[in-house]
Amino acid sequence: MSSTKPFNIAIVGGGISGLTLAVALLKQNVPFTVYESASKFGEIGAGVGFGPHAVRAIELISPELTEGFRRCVTQGDRAKNWFTVRVGDKRKAGPDGVLKQREKEGIKVGDPVFEIRYTNNVPSGGVHRAHFLDELLKLVPESVSKLGKRLVSITAATDGSEDAVLRFADGTTAQHSAVIGCDGIKSKTREILLGEGEAKAVYSGQYAYRGLVPMDKAVQMLGSEVARDCQMYLGYDGHLLTYPVEKGKTMNVVAFITTETWTNPQWVIGTTKEKMLEDFKNWGPDVISIIEVMEKRDIWALFNHLPAKTYYGLSPRICLLGDAAHASTPHQGSGAGMCIEDCYILSELIGKAESVQDLDKVFKAYDEVRRPRTLKLVKTSREAGQLYQFQLEGDDLDAVERNFQTRMSWIWDADVKQDLEKALSIYASN
Repeated sequence: MSSTKPFNIAIVGGGISGLTLAVALLKQNVPFTVYESASKFGEIGAGVGFGPHAVRAIELISPELTEGFRRCVTQGDRAKNWFTVRVGDKRKAGPDGVLKQREKEGIKVGDPVFEIRYTNNVPSGGVHRAHFLDELLKLVPESVSKLGKRLVSITAATDGSEDAVLRFADGTTAQHSAVIGCDGIKSKTREILLGEGEAKAVYSGQYAYRGLVPMDKAVQMLGSEVARDCQMYLGYDGHLLTYPVEKGKTMNVVAFITTETWTNPQWVIGTTKEKMLEDFKNWGPDVISIIEVMEKRDIWALFNHLPAKTYYGLSPRICLLGDAAHASTPHQGSGAGMCIEDCYILSELIGKAESVQDLDKVFKAYDEVRRPRTLKLVKTSREAGQLYQFQLEGDDLDAVERNFQTRMSWIWDADVKQDLEKALSIYASN
């Protein structure tokens, strides 16, 4: 990689965050190497949502990446509709199935109660993680990636260079001007920077069942309008989402349940239809029928990070990005979008740096602009999970709708270019 920059960057982690940052740094002509712990690139999980804020950041990073995103994005039949919100839990209804507080309208369990619509016209939707990763890999030359490199430690170089020395489990080392940790919720980089206690993710109080339903079967069962669009079913200590993936070939199902603790050392475990039916035994016929036909079901424990006091350190230079900095629950569908915003801001700042010492100012400006916004997402996302389960506003449907209708605009309508201007101004003033 030909570059006039007098520094080079180690990107730890080759998931969506690490490879998006790689694409962004290529545009800035910044030399880097991606270190991925696995023997090949891959993403765990199926669907990931990209809201308007994420799509705008993708467009600002790279026209080629924008084309790749468009190739794999799936939207609901009504592109402006984020979710149609329904009540799925029979306990919120009278004996006739009509919802309490909605007797006048005659709205029953499973009927639409209100809609949450995108607040702008940027084309948003969901992608399959592995498909989006493939699009990223097309834009990153093989020569800049090293596989099978599980990070063990980062220390300051002793040669007077102020470099960071990375040590890997295979016994090899690498030396770089700075390290950017894109290594996810269980980030080793985060642990090295913050210490084991502060770095550790905590159980959010909910786990999620995930599974798939072939779209033809979903349409037969729910009707085309419901199956091919994005639905959310609210309830007591549980909620369920359905939305189309794989260009509409499949209906994705994610069903959340509140529990006090998670004791299994594994965060993803297999499960049975019987366990899921037991968890949703008080729910209406639509939800039960979805559970009955789900395929490939498993349980994901939902963890998130506690607020980090900083996203960077200078001796040696380490900076955290994406889930390594601010792992969130999925309840506002914005975790991946925040990672993309991080990549845009950080890459643009690094592109302005003309010396190794300038990276100190880069990380400070990035931290000052990105940390408040991304930590707010972690907090409000956890609250959103409580809202959907009648814990935040109780089961008052009017209060739930009021809260829900105003939740998302600060995420979707933020001007990431304005955030960059602020970061560049902080960088210049240091």
